[in-house]
Amino acid sequence: MTYTVDSGHLERARALLAGHPVVDGHNDLPWALREQSGYDLDACDIAADQTGRLHTDLARLRAGGVGAQFWSVYVPSELAGEHAVSATLEQIDCVRALAARYPDHLRIALTADDVEAAWADGRIASLMGAEGGHSIDNSLATLRALYALGVRYMTLTHNDNVPWADSATDEPAAHGLTRFGEEVVREMNRLGMLVDLSHVAADTMRDALRVSRAPVIFSHSSSRAVCDHPRNIPDDVLASLAANGGVAMATFVPKFVLPEAIEWTRAADEHLRAKGFHPFDTAAEAAEVRREFEAANPPPIATPATVADHLDHMREVAGIDHLGIGGDFDGTPFTPDGLSDVSAYPNLIAELLGRGWSEADLTKLTWSNAVRVLRAAEDTARELGRTEAPSIATIEQLDG
Repeated sequence: MTYTVDSGHLERARALLAGHPVVDGHNDLPWALREQSGYDLDACDIAADQTGRLHTDLARLRAGGVGAQFWSVYVPSELAGEHAVSATLEQIDCVRALAARYPDHLRIALTADDVEAAWADGRIASLMGAEGGHSIDNSLATLRALYALGVRYMTLTHNDNVPWADSATDEPAAHGLTRFGEEVVREMNRLGMLVDLSHVAADTMRDALRVSRAPVIFSHSSSRAVCDHPRNIPDDVLASLAANGGVAMATFVPKFVLPEAIEWTRAADEHLRAKGFHPFDTAAEAAEVRREFEAANPPPIATPATVADHLDHMREVAGIDHLGIGGDFDGTPFTPDGLSDVSAYPNLIAELLGRGWSEADLTKLTWSNAVRVLRAAEDTARELGRTEAPSIATIEQLDG
């Protein structure tokens, strides 16, 4: 199956993105570079075509109309304590090395003004998001250090619980946020670091929205009503974004957007584990095992229309001012037909144009909503900084 797109809509989509590019909430290129080349940027040069090896390279970012990218400085939750912290620092170092190596294409951005200035200068604004609260090792001082190094959001959990917050894909323990978890959210607000609620349990989402003084984001999550996966956002949470001011950035991962893909992906993951590979392994040997499984078990196919179904529903529930895009490229082995890499965002915009989305609404989806939320977090931090000192609370003090 090969997704086809209306040529007229595609031409309009490309023109729209030339003026209002995509701010993508989540791309796992840094971890893929760690896995594939040990951060050797000569061995994996994204100035060259990396099709077939990575979802991301510079030419395809340009072709996709990407104007700003939150690079995930992800580390797996199997890394704990100081090991998680040091690996996160290595991921940050990778993003900074990319920006230094490709200054004509990438520029580190720390603020909304930086994002706008980078794009005005023809650069792709490069922001960082830490994926999982295990990266701070229960330390608010470590949280502040990550912010000082440029991290501008933190996903409260990844696939496993942290001691102070429940994950969507683990057994409930805290039933949301603990007292220390609430303190983490408050300190993120004070710093100006966005609270990212992708990957967290629904009760964690609700607790964070109750506590946060600044808009939150979902860096790469879609609608649970459309695809009933725990990684997606329930309608009551989507509806609460209007009062909070936050943004839900729809993801493209087939098992999160296509109900038929949930069980298929579970079987593929089990096959990988039986062969000795982690489901997130991006090494060539794991990729070959995936291809063999896929050849024997053809997957259900998601398309831009599948993602557009989520965005249609999310717009109805949350409102157009609270939507964005977070593809999760290089963080998933499987992608939709028609959304296979970072060059493909115009296909999604063309699909939405075909459904009657206005260009004004699409510019909010691609660019202005994300920039607004980043600026709102900065404004909140500026206000809180006048009255609040850095928190020195510990998990032992608050949670016992």
